[in-house]
Amino acid sequence: MATATDHTPDFDVNRHDSLGLRVQHVLHGNPVLGPLAVLIVAVIAFSLVNTRFFSAANLSLVLAQVTVIATLALGQTLVILTAGIDLAAGAIAVFSSVLMASFCTDLGMPGIPALLLGFACGTAMGALNGALVTRLKLPPFIVTLGTLTIFFSLNSVVSKSETVRGSDMPSIMTWTGTTIPIGGFRLTYGSIIMLALFGYFFYALRSTAWGKHVYATGDDIEAARLAGIRTNRVLFSVYTLAGLLYAIGGWILIGRLASASPNVGVDYNLDSITAVVLGGTSLFGGRGGVLGTLIGALIVGVFRNGLQLAGVEVVWQGFAIGLLVLVAVSLDQWIRKVKT
Repeated sequence: MATATDHTPDFDVNRHDSLGLRVQHVLHGNPVLGPLAVLIVAVIAFSLVNTRFFSAANLSLVLAQVTVIATLALGQTLVILTAGIDLAAGAIAVFSSVLMASFCTDLGMPGIPALLLGFACGTAMGALNGALVTRLKLPPFIVTLGTLTIFFSLNSVVSKSETVRGSDMPSIMTWTGTTIPIGGFRLTYGSIIMLALFGYFFYALRSTAWGKHVYATGDDIEAARLAGIRTNRVLFSVYTLAGLLYAIGGWILIGRLASASPNVGVDYNLDSITAVVLGGTSLFGGRGGVLGTLIGALIVGVFRNGLQLAGVEVVWQGFAIGLLVLVAVSLDQWIRKVKT
């Protein structure tokens, strides 16, 4: 005859499985919870390691450092939600910033027309990626890998590998780097623009037909097409909008550096993808959102700043970020296995 103790191990296993399934379902329905928990734990941990971390001056620095990457990651999110990838994000941002500076210094254009033309150029670069993906049916990875090289090469040609100082450009070009003091905290106009963009696309993805079509296309492009969604138009729109966002990121970059340099942005592509992945957006498309991306960008900034204050060498800072990415992708794979 079986005793009560004979059934105890089975009960514990079932309870463990039930808890795991509940967590899996919660994270599947709310992908932002995981990244948010990581961010909170990181902030608390680094505050204990170094009391300077939680100072207003240091938090201002963290936000200023992640502003450009977060803006690029916003455009990257739109692309990844459709199960694509954009390796040219950094190249478009840097090339757009160089073009804006060149329009002012070489062509003598006033600030606002030069800025708008720079935005148009960034949008056109994104549209080129979208056209190659939708018209020629080329894989996004190959398309953006090719345009990455093209844009960086054109960047060197246009700039002649020379940096344009902010003092040589109209003030509107460096305006995004201007700070607003809020007590001991200093907020830049670039950060305000970035947060406004996140707010707009948070609404657009959640509350508009276009946003629903983006998710549907990323989840199953063939099913979306059969449901009447013009998937090629959706794909073209996300790459085009991403190009515009990268150009805005280029403007914010000028304000951040107080110059337009053709020699920056080498890591921007990977950093933008890292922010998206850490934010809980699936690389397989159809799941995630811009709020998670903002948190992901903050995680990268917090980890790099916190590890630096803790005296950790740069090489190990990169190791920590890479480990976080692997954990995030593994967690995404586990969450996608949830049975609905």
